[in-house]
Amino acid sequence: MLVENGTLPENITYTRALYLAIERYGREEGFGRFVLWRDHDLMWQSEPGAGKYGTFPYPHAVAPVDSPHIQYLVQHAEARRRMLHWQPDLRHLAVLPNTFSAPPAAVDEHNAGFRRDHGIPAQAILIARPTRLIPQKRIDRDIHLLAALLAHPRLPDDIHLFVTGDRVESPTEYARLAAFARRLGVADRVVFGGWLAPHAGEVGRPAGRGYSVRDLLAHADLVSFLTSGDYESYGNPIGEAIAAGVPYITTGYDLYDAVYGSAGFQAPVMDLAAGDLPTPDFVDAVADLLVDAETRRRTVAVNRRLGARRLARSRRQVRDLLDGMVGPAAAPRPTPMDAGIRMSVVLPVYNEAANLPAVLASLHGQCGDDGTPLRDRAPYEVVVVDNNSTDATVDVARGFAATHPDLPVQVIHEGEQGVACARRAGMQFAVARSRARAEAEPARRFYLVSADADCRVDPTWLWELFVAMEAGKAAIGVCDYYYRAEHFAGRPRLWAAIDRTLRCRAVTFRLFGGFPDGKGFAVERGAYEKVGGIEIFYQVQDGRFVPHLSDDWDFGIAVRGSGEEIVYAPRSRVEINPRRVDHALDEVIAGRAYGHGGTIVMRDIRDPDLTVDGARDLTAAQARQAWEFSVKDFTPKNTILPVLLTPSLLDDAAVADFFTPSLARRLGRRSAEIIAEMRVVDLTPIHAYKTPSYRLYFEFADEIFARLRATAGSDIGRPPPLPTCLREVPAGRFREFVRYYCEDRESGAAHDYFGNGGVF
Repeated sequence: MLVENGTLPENITYTRALYLAIERYGREEGFGRFVLWRDHDLMWQSEPGAGKYGTFPYPHAVAPVDSPHIQYLVQHAEARRRMLHWQPDLRHLAVLPNTFSAPPAAVDEHNAGFRRDHGIPAQAILIARPTRLIPQKRIDRDIHLLAALLAHPRLPDDIHLFVTGDRVESPTEYARLAAFARRLGVADRVVFGGWLAPHAGEVGRPAGRGYSVRDLLAHADLVSFLTSGDYESYGNPIGEAIAAGVPYITTGYDLYDAVYGSAGFQAPVMDLAAGDLPTPDFVDAVADLLVDAETRRRTVAVNRRLGARRLARSRRQVRDLLDGMVGPAAAPRPTPMDAGIRMSVVLPVYNEAANLPAVLASLHGQCGDDGTPLRDRAPYEVVVVDNNSTDATVDVARGFAATHPDLPVQVIHEGEQGVACARRAGMQFAVARSRARAEAEPARRFYLVSADADCRVDPTWLWELFVAMEAGKAAIGVCDYYYRAEHFAGRPRLWAAIDRTLRCRAVTFRLFGGFPDGKGFAVERGAYEKVGGIEIFYQVQDGRFVPHLSDDWDFGIAVRGSGEEIVYAPRSRVEINPRRVDHALDEVIAGRAYGHGGTIVMRDIRDPDLTVDGARDLTAAQARQAWEFSVKDFTPKNTILPVLLTPSLLDDAAVADFFTPSLARRLGRRSAEIIAEMRVVDLTPIHAYKTPSYRLYFEFADEIFARLRATAGSDIGRPPPLPTCLREVPAGRFREFVRYYCEDRESGAAHDYFGNGGVF
């Protein structure tokens, strides 16, 4: 069942009755989610200046009901954020963008008379404004622009503006606009064309001159969307123009960048901060577009290419959304989880059609230490979580499942973009299905396993994780990661930096168990639920909230902080895709690894434009920079953080031997002093560990590096140079100023010094 324009604010009684009917019918029929509820224009938040439904929390609109039978849909991530701000308890809320995938609009037999029927000369420049005739659409801006263009020295004096919309919807506004056109002397160039059907052939359109918006676009030279600044909906006329192959102009309204601008679409944009009406600079920009046919052609070509990738949606995306629903119109329910399955391998995917066959084949080929298929010894399944792929990723996954029935493969969809969101969705899905089955042996442990779609797992990867988890009864099992040296042939400086990092990691992982990485780890279901699962934490990037990248790391901190054990399985191995190194190197060399100023970001490593020449080695200075970033990230997190979270580790003989008994005692004592001084009661909230770890690093770096040299190799060297500000501090006040440096939230200097994230 599809509910369109779901807030239905014009009929509150009907909306409430519909909610009651859905609840009753879903309960009586035993349905899960069987309703797609889509608020077409987000009427409760669109054009808030009009105040039609009241101010937040919109007393004149019916708030969404958190229902087990409803899958809510919104059009973009910002709308999702605002919906959750209004109703934070909604569990099933996905992003499904609007679609503009029609072929270019063209003059044909049906619409050839459009200009003639509306009194527009065949050679005149035609500006289209598809909209409603209401004040908040700001059509007065278009009339003002028309007058300025008619007076422009580089344009002909034959320009027409066609405005759609029902003139009786707001008679006062229509009269105001008509009078404004007369006052500016352009009344004969403004056509108030009345209501147009959205598409040709729509039922109910008037006979004879019953044209559609597409007919208008077929004749238009330019589409205008000079709407109000607080317009907070999708901006459909822009998408229609892109699909139709017509250049457009727009205001920089509230959500323009979120929907179109950040995607790279090209258009003159009226800066509302520069004035309420079109400025001379904006008029000139529009004139430049109208007089230069080649610029229009290039602009249309760029926009159509981007639109084909970003604004078109195949039936597959809707089908994938339905996979997570249960109802008569939904895709088949996921097959029940067999009681014998011990592990669910969660595989987040986004546009990985090229890599996925090999990854799934490696998961299908998992075996025990004796070479027998793992499926026969410790049955497992694979949960593929599609994260809004626009290529054939889902088709590849479904095709593999169909041809390999001996391995259960579930394909689900997660609408919120981000690998953290996808990983959490897959694990929650596996937890729910495993809990719902009739366990033959309820005492047996069940494991959730994370994998990455661009990495390769060794044949015994899963078996070794399983054996380590079963033997140690640990909460998390961490595998080993490696690169193939042949991928870096001819790049000895780069490989040396990588090799040093891997050796350091091997030492500390054997001592402390390490922390999980999304490329490969396992967690026992009860421990996963104990800490509330993977937390989706958000950071601000370019003025927008986006999911944080370190969900796996911070999840491991939460588990260890809860008192649970982490075990390292060195024979459970994952090969890291070398493109991960290449795509980050330019950032590393520039000293901005994985972000800057307190924000951790990851560029799309599938983008060929980011690939570094595989034959190019680093210079000596670049290699030193890369190694220093790597070891500065590694040391606080892998040698200090484990004992900060679990001080009892310092009583372990192997740990004390690594640090030396004297350093272990002083490190434990100083950790307790810093925690008490900072009034820290819990180090598990996201990144709460950083300040104390950084302080301990600076105070003990020389001694810790001496121990790394002794255990991982003399080429580990000495600590990277201190920040300039700390080098200038008197020796007797070093600890004092280390505290100021590491606790300075204003500059983010410590965050940037330590690299924002691992490099290798």
